[in-house]
Amino acid sequence: MIIGIPKEIKTLENRISMTPGAVEALVRQGNTVLVETGAGLGSGLTDEEYTAAGAQLVSAEKAWGAEMVIKVKEPLPSEFKYLREDLILFTYLHLAAAEPLTHALLESGCTGIAYETVQLPDRSLPLLMPMSEVAGRMATQVGAHYLEKTQGGRGVLLGGVPGVPPAFVLVIGGGIVGTNAARIAVGMGARCMIMDVSHKRLQYLDDVFQGRLITMASTEPNIRAAVQRADLIVGSVLVPGAKAPKLVTRDMISTMKEGSVVVDVAVDQGGCVETIKATTHDNPTYVVDGVVHYGVANMPGAVPRTSTFALVNQTLPYAMRIAAKGMDALREDPSLALGLNTYKGRITYPAVGEAFGMDFQTPGQALGLE
Repeated sequence: MIIGIPKEIKTLENRISMTPGAVEALVRQGNTVLVETGAGLGSGLTDEEYTAAGAQLVSAEKAWGAEMVIKVKEPLPSEFKYLREDLILFTYLHLAAAEPLTHALLESGCTGIAYETVQLPDRSLPLLMPMSEVAGRMATQVGAHYLEKTQGGRGVLLGGVPGVPPAFVLVIGGGIVGTNAARIAVGMGARCMIMDVSHKRLQYLDDVFQGRLITMASTEPNIRAAVQRADLIVGSVLVPGAKAPKLVTRDMISTMKEGSVVVDVAVDQGGCVETIKATTHDNPTYVVDGVVHYGVANMPGAVPRTSTFALVNQTLPYAMRIAAKGMDALREDPSLALGLNTYKGRITYPAVGEAFGMDFQTPGQALGLE
C-alpha cells in the first residue's frame, strides 16, 4: 500500500504521525511511504532520518495522494480538497464536535478511521490512551502556570508552603485523563478532589492513591459545591465518539474566585464546561467571569517529542494491519472496526450521527458484517 505522512498544519502542532522507526517497519512490510518534507522537524526528527528509514520525501499534495494517509490531528478546511472516495484516512477525528469536517468527509466519500473510537472488549481506548496520559499530566502543569498572577491567575502556588494551604484542584472525570491530572496534582502537593459517576472507579482511585485524594460522586449538587471551592478545575469527561456533557454550567463558573483557572481537556469533544471554547497554543486562554479558561484542543502538541513516540507506539500495529489487509483488517478486528466513522458517504459511528441528527449505520452494517 502507498502510505502518506503529511505535515500537521494545526497551529503550533509539532507532532508527526509516524517516527522513522515506524516508517522502516512499514517499508519492510512492502509498503511505499511518502513523507512530506520537513514533517518531522517539530518533533526533532529530520528528513535524513526518514530517508534512511526508506521513506520518499514529497510535497503535501503527493503525501495526500496516497492510498492511506496517517495523521495526528483532523484535516483542516484547507486540506478538505485532498479528501476523496478512494482514500483511507487514519487519524484523530473527533467528529461529534466538528460538523464541517463531518460533511466534508461524507461529501468526498472518504473512509475515516478515528483513533479515538477504536475500542477493546474491556471498553478501553488504546489509541486515545497515550495522548490522554500526556494531556492529563499537562492539564495540572498548565493549570499551575496560569494560577500565577503574572499569567492572570489568583497568585496561588499549587502546593502551598508550610503555614500556607495548597490550592484546591477539582478533577471532573476519573478516566485516563483525570487519573493522570490527579497524579500530578497530588505529586505537587495540592488538595485534590476527583469526581466520577462510577462508584467502582472511585473505589479504585481511593485504593491507588491511598487516601491522598478526595473521591466524590459526580452529581449536580456535588459539582456545584466543589466548583465554588476550586482554584483549578480540570475537565476530563469522555463519552467515546460523542459530545462531552456540559457538567459545569455558566452560573457555576460565576461562583468561582476571581483568577481561578479552568483547563478543559474535553474541549476537542465540545468540552464539559459550558463556557469553554477551543483555543490554540499561540493564544491559549481567555477570561469569563474573572475565571481564566484554557481550551487548547491539541495540548500534547506542546510536548511533541514525548507525544509522537507515545502515540506511534500504539498506532503502528493498527496501521500495519490496515496496510496489509485494507478494509478486511476492520472486518477481522471488531475493535478496529469501531474506529470507522465515515465510509462511502455514510456516517458509521452512531454517536456522531446522533450529535447532528443525521442518518447513520453501525460499522458492522457498513462493512457488511450485520
